[in-house]
Amino acid sequence: MKKCCSLDLFTALLVFIGALNWGLVGAFNYNLVEHIFGGGLNIAVRIIYVLVGLCGIYGFAHFIHAAKKCCKKGKSCD
Repeated sequence: MKKCCSLDLFTALLVFIGALNWGLVGAFNYNLVEHIFGGGLNIAVRIIYVLVGLCGIYGFAHFIHAAKKCCKKGKSCD
């Protein structure tokens, strides 16, 4: 597996975890990350939050780059 592909899969996984966690917080006031790694903002929870945030930024930049590439080629990005 290529390094880029591995990074994309890791990013997708953490973005999914972040989205799931925010959905649970919004719907049920239940924080899955804090439940798994302990309550409060301990170091493990903070690291997870930082990684999810960085992966969200990376994923957004990756999406924008792919969309620009499609637009330059005149293709639909469906």
